[in-house]
Amino acid sequence: MVLFWLILAYAAVLGLIVGSYLNVLIYRLPLGMSTVMPRSRCPSCGAPIRALDNLPVLSFLLLGGRCRACGARISWRYPLLEMATALLFAGCVVAYGLSLQTLMAAVFGCLMIVLAMIDIDHMILPDRITWPGIAAGFLFHALLVVRLGLPWSHMLGPLFGAALGGGLPLAIYGLWWLIRREEGMGLGDAKMMALIGTFLEWKSLLVAFFFAVLAGSVVGLVLMSRSGEGLRTRLPFGAFLALGGLLALFAGPAILGFYMRFL
Repeated sequence: MVLFWLILAYAAVLGLIVGSYLNVLIYRLPLGMSTVMPRSRCPSCGAPIRALDNLPVLSFLLLGGRCRACGARISWRYPLLEMATALLFAGCVVAYGLSLQTLMAAVFGCLMIVLAMIDIDHMILPDRITWPGIAAGFLFHALLVVRLGLPWSHMLGPLFGAALGGGLPLAIYGLWWLIRREEGMGLGDAKMMALIGTFLEWKSLLVAFFFAVLAGSVVGLVLMSRSGEGLRTRLPFGAFLALGGLLALFAGPAILGFYMRFL
């Protein structure tokens, strides 16, 4: 039991560190900046952030949420995302133990976090994340085949998941274009759905899509009523796909099982 808690604590600390890098990735990648150099700086005064002031969550608390150099406020989003990544990593250990599936789940979760936040900030889902993410999904499944001695026919699962994931948004895109002569779902959504289908395969993909549409519809109706733009209201659907993907990652089989028993 003690060993389990130590492993869980280690996973959480690792999640904090990775979450700190995800913050950099979310900010810099859409701007075409390197995520390695230069070192992190205060967005208000441009002062380089010292190593001791860049510790995940802890530095934010010690500095009182302000830059040491100029006193400008630091967004709560940064420590919250770091803590969310720590919870993600700990949750992966609880759900999958110490296994290749744990690493696969953690990578998938990180991809979902990055895509969700970039879509919220910029209304884009960068190809530099989605295409390598799809490739990583296939690679993980190939490693599972080798590691667990599964038949290579196992690869049909992620292949069909990717095809279905990409095909659903493309069908909606085409149908909306025929009806209204304007874009509905973006092509970035199709690639993100393909990524989810590659990692989770088609059954859990449907769970993710269902909850993404449900949550997106509720929020979309609220935004439409406030914006006055009706069906032209823009919505970062990638954020809802990420939410659905994470839900399917941890509870997809249970939700499907409940649904089948209900039927």
